Amino acid sequence: MADEVQDVIEGDGYTLANIDALADGPGFRKVRRALGVTAFGVNAIELPQGYETGRHYHERQEELYFVHRGRIELTFNDDATHVLGAGGVARVNPETVRKIKNVGDEPAVYLAVGGEGGYVGRDGKVPEGETVRFGRSAH
Repeated sequence: MADEVQDVIEGDGYTLANIDALADGPGFRKVRRALGVTAFGVNAIELPQGYETGRHYHERQEELYFVHRGRIELTFNDDATHVLGAGGVARVNPETVRKIKNVGDEPAVYLAVGGEGGYVGRDGKVPEGETVRFGRSAH
């Protein structure tokens, strides 16, 4: 079995990393830059306990938030608030004003993915000579 990835590793057509290795302490972890992502924006953000982001919106970019650890409260332009824990996800339209607050008792880490231009459809292919895309590992 391979060792668990901690630092950035570049291979032939892929890059791997652990978000905890991309920065020390709170703030942005530049996932897009570290992994060389070009098709969409993606960052991990660590918010200390009791901290919140400023209110913001986007001109064109729809965003998806995924909570990696901790608990965050999202407040939207209509003052609706919702709490997400680890594994929680939210999609937000570009023009929707949002604010994120750490409401947990530990640092919260969430992934923010943004893009424009639409879904490209299911374009996954099985390599030539192979027939299975999903199943129990043989090892």
